[in-house]
Amino acid sequence: MNHDENPRNEQPEGAASPVPDAPAPSPAAEVSGRQRLKAGLWPPRLSRAQLIVAVLLFGLGLGLAIQVRSTSDDSALRGARQEDLVRILDEVDDRTQRLEDEKQRLDDQRTELENSSDQAEEARKQTLEKERQLGILAGTVAAQGPGITLTITDPSGAVAPDMLLDAIQELRAAGAEAIQVNGVRVVANTYFSGDAGSVEVDGKKIEAPYEFTVIGKPQDLEPALNIPGGVVQTLEKEQATVLVERSDDIVVDALRPAQRPDYARSSSP
Repeated sequence: MNHDENPRNEQPEGAASPVPDAPAPSPAAEVSGRQRLKAGLWPPRLSRAQLIVAVLLFGLGLGLAIQVRSTSDDSALRGARQEDLVRILDEVDDRTQRLEDEKQRLDDQRTELENSSDQAEEARKQTLEKERQLGILAGTVAAQGPGITLTITDPSGAVAPDMLLDAIQELRAAGAEAIQVNGVRVVANTYFSGDAGSVEVDGKKIEAPYEFTVIGKPQDLEPALNIPGGVVQTLEKEQATVLVERSDDIVVDALRPAQRPDYARSSSP
């Protein structure tokens, strides 16, 4: 036997020992690692500072995009031909003019509506005033204003209905606008009837003293009654006493019912 051989295949002294092969990873371990990686990446966990930086970057990018687009438009205009620039300017002028015309049209409509509203309001006021005036003349509404109070005392019972009617006529001629006698409203068709000492106004019996409440200008009404040979002197000849008092606030509140005409109709359309 050869003694130089090493029957045990022993490594020489000082030689490195062989490294045993590492075991292969199991499939379960590989799946678990992927899950941990995915859980670590999603959902993303951003801090407040990172979120602020992201928003600022987004805003900066948007501003750059707008600026680039605007610069592109300006560049397009700079590079346009003179004819194109003139055409664009004319289109802008036409558009501006159309807008101005539309604004003027709307302003005119607004003014027209305002005027129409004002005219309608003025017409309504005039109608109400006309109605009030006609109501005063017709005796259907009360009236108030300056005037006089005429009081006739008849102790001898000699005052006849025609004497009272003469007083009404003198007052109307002097500008009386509203009259009532002993609580009876005097209107255009008012009449006096009866005998001395038993006077009726529109079929209603009245007794002395006869009190006339009259609205009008006192400076015209009182002299009309005191003219020579007028109402006051005629009544005094019958032993009646006549008292005329001026006032700045006379109220005529006796009313007549409104009557609807049977045949007359308005000729206005």
